[in-house]
This record gives sequence, structure tokens and C-alpha cells, in this order.
Amino acid sequence: MWPCLLLAACAVGPDYAPAPPDEPPTWHNDLAGLDGSTPVPADWWTTFGDPLLDELVADADAGNLDLAAALARIDEARALLQVATGEFFPDIDAAAAYTRARTSANLTSPAAGTITTVSGANLVASWELDLFGRIRRSVEAAGAGLEAAVEDHRGVQVVLQAEVAAAYVEARTLQERLRHAESNVALQRDTLQLTRDRFETGVAPGLDVAQAERNLSTSESFIPQLREQYARTLNGLAVLVGTHTGAIAARLERPAPIPEPPLGLDLGVPGDVLRRRPDVRAAERRLAAQTARIGVAEAALYPSLTLGGSFGRVATDAGDLDRGSSKDWLFEPSLRWNLFDGGRVRGLIDAEDARTEQALAEWQRTVLAAIAEVEDFLAALSQEQVRRDALRRSVEASERSVDFVKTLYTNGLVDFQNVLDSERALFDQQDLLAQSRGQVTADLIGLHRALGGGWQGAPGPVDGAAPDDTTRDGSGQEPEEERLHGW
Repeated sequence: MWPCLLLAACAVGPDYAPAPPDEPPTWHNDLAGLDGSTPVPADWWTTFGDPLLDELVADADAGNLDLAAALARIDEARALLQVATGEFFPDIDAAAAYTRARTSANLTSPAAGTITTVSGANLVASWELDLFGRIRRSVEAAGAGLEAAVEDHRGVQVVLQAEVAAAYVEARTLQERLRHAESNVALQRDTLQLTRDRFETGVAPGLDVAQAERNLSTSESFIPQLREQYARTLNGLAVLVGTHTGAIAARLERPAPIPEPPLGLDLGVPGDVLRRRPDVRAAERRLAAQTARIGVAEAALYPSLTLGGSFGRVATDAGDLDRGSSKDWLFEPSLRWNLFDGGRVRGLIDAEDARTEQALAEWQRTVLAAIAEVEDFLAALSQEQVRRDALRRSVEASERSVDFVKTLYTNGLVDFQNVLDSERALFDQQDLLAQSRGQVTADLIGLHRALGGGWQGAPGPVDGAAPDDTTRDGSGQEPEEERLHGW
């Protein structure tokens, strides 16, 4: 019974209990026209109503290599937790030996020239009692490290889903910009033909033809740039999904409009974001792990007690090993206490203290960056919606202007410069509107990412990420779902 009492002794080092982060009660920027009452599903991208986007995100979840590497890091952290937990239990080794030897006949001892045989089998055990919590702090650190790896995996997944959605929206935006460019090229070709007809009849000067040719060529030169950007976007999307560009290009071959999801989003308060963002949760878990390592280092200041021994059988004849007279045992407890090391242990403790201060600063920086990122996207989304609506009105006015000015030019009431200006303005405004529509959706995607992705329900551990029978304190109790102590 007494070993159990020893195991219940105190654990040296600070107990982890961080102060709540400094969080504002509300967001500085308003909801940017968002419906704040709409709950966000975990698969938020489905609100775009685009089945192909849903497929691409699912494919990325299955095939992305960064996500696979993050999952492998969870396996690594889980294995390290198993290593740390194993120190609670004794090491037991089985050994067997057989020795046959002959002494030299030239010796003067009575055993000169004799042949001896020794057979033996035994169990050797060694068990360090965790008097001052070194092992418990090691398990605590490894458990927090595992939870940080799980949060890192979630973080990679949140970023991946947002990047796939953003790349898809960019591809659809470029397709629309290409459609506008090609439509304007066709319009300007008609205008060029009109000027040529008027020139041939002597109604218009040759300057009108030259200006129309220049306007058309300028618009045509814009199309290759858009096609290059489109190709680059497909390449990036293929990498995210984990396939080759040809497969992605075939799936996006059929044009589709820029996704415009309903602007329904329950932001919650800043504190909610801090509790669900994977990078904040991972930084907090790393702080917890580093705090536990102070106790691991501090335990070296105190004595360690190890129980050792062996039990087996030894005989000169293998046939005698089962006899009681062949029993061989040893009980060897040992106490070790480092009385002087020139300050090495104190230096290690100070180093762990300094690393903990670094982890605390990193956590606090991550908290501030998370709040700032949400504020950035709220501001961007709000202003881009205003810009998009203004550009939409501008495009409608430019379309009417082109119709009016062509009629006036045909009737000889305005010069050709007005036609050129109107067509260029229409092209520019249509292109800007397409970019702005895509940017509104991209900003909303970025806001989803900044808020931590979908958050219906508390996030659970990744399948297989944590052992079923151990926790970070080695107690065998079921871990709490929320480990963000104090906030």
C-alpha cells in the first residue's frame, strides 16, 4: 500500500492556471450588413449553394498533403504521450543465459582443467517512484502537446477549407472577367466595322478607324493576362486538393457564376472566437505543456527512489532449474539525490521559466492577432459591399451610355472620341465589378476562417488522437472537453 501513498505525493513546479486573456466585450466594426442571428454550420462553405465547391473541399480534406502531415504529427504526439505515461510503471525484463567454460589445466587451483556449466533464467525489474511528480509533469506536458497537435490539425483544416473556397471563387471571378473582356472585344469589333463603313462612305475620317483599331487591340491584349491568372489559380487549387491541374480544369470547364452566399453569420463575442480558434487553443495548450516542464526540471532538485531487483533460477544443470534450491533473487532499492552540480539544475529550471514566459507572450500575441484579423475582415467586407453596389450602378450607367453615344455618333451628333471613352469605361467598370463581387465573397470566406471555421458543437479529438485509458495526469480519468482553464 505504501507505494501508492508515495505516488500520491505532491508534484513540484507551478500548477497551470493562466489568467483570462484581455478580450474586448464587443467588436469594434459593425456586422457589415450580416444577419447576426444565423447559426453557422460546421461545413460553412455549403451555404454558397455550389455542389462543385462542396466536392472540392471534401477532396482537399481527403487528399491535401499538409493536412496529412498534420495528422502524422498527432500520431507522433500521441506516441510521445504513451512514452511519458509508461514511466508510471515498472520496467520488467526477462533474461536467460547459458554458460559452459573450461579452466586452464596449467593453473594450480583445485578447479584447474575442470569444465563447468551454468544455466539461468530470471526477471529483472526497476521502478522509479514518482515522489515529487517528475513523471506526472512529463505526462502533463506530453498530454498538452498532444492537444496542441490536435488543434494544429484543426487549424490546418480551417485554413485549407478557406483557401480552397477562396481559390474556387477566384477561378469563377476570372471566368467572369474573361467573359466581360471577350464580350467587350466583340462590341469593339462591331464599332471598328462601323467606323470602317463610315470611312469608306466618306462620312468619318481615317482617324476614327485608327482609334477604333487601337481600342480593340488594347482590349485584346488584356485577355492573355486573365488567362494566365486563371491558369495559375487552377494550379494552386490543384495543389490544395492534392491532384493535378488537368483534373481541376476539367471540373471547372463549365462556367458558373461567382458564388454569392447569403450574408448570414452569428459572430458572437470576441471571447467566443478565442475559445474556438484552433491557433489560439493550440498556443494555450503549448503554454500548458511548457508550464509542466518547469516541474520536470524542478524535480531534479529532490531525491529519487528506485525499487530494483530480480528473481530467477540458476543451476549448473539445466534439469535442476525447476527445483526450489535453484531460486535466485535480489531486492535492491536505491536512493539518489544530487547534492551539488555547480548550478546546472537551477539553470535548467530558469531556462524552462524563460521558455514559459515566451509561450505566454506567444499566446497573448495570438489572441490579439485573432481579434485583429476578425476586425480586418469585418471592415473589409463592410466597405467592399459599398464599393460593389456603387460599381453595379456604374456598370448600368455605362451600358446605357454606350447605347446612347453610338446612336448619337451614327447620326453625326458626337465625335468618335465619345464612343471610345464610353466603351473603355464600360469595360473597366464591368471588370472592376466582377473583381469586387469576387472580393466580397473572398472577404466573407476570410471572415469564416478568422472566426475559426464552423463551430457547431464543441470540437472533439481527432479520431485516434488520444489514448482511451490515459490522460495527461496519468489518472485514467476521462479528460474534460474544455481544457482552457480560467477563461
